[in-house]
Amino acid sequence: MKLTGKVVYRDLEGGVWVLEGDDGRTYQLAGGDRKIKQDGQRIEIDGQVDNDAMTIHMVGPVLNVSTYRFI
Repeated sequence: MKLTGKVVYRDLEGGVWVLEGDDGRTYQLAGGDRKIKQDGQRIEIDGQVDNDAMTIHMVGPVLNVSTYRFI
């Protein structure tokens, strides 16, 4: 699935990187590389949502990043 939105760092439980999606949802980012971690950067991500994954951050479903591009 393709999602677009803004990458944001949230200082919760040691910190977590999320995608604030244009669809109004928030996703916890998993995968990708260090370049994806740019607070405030607009991005398009191709990946899969893992609705079964549980994390301590509880910011939204986990989005496993396959590929991305900055927009």
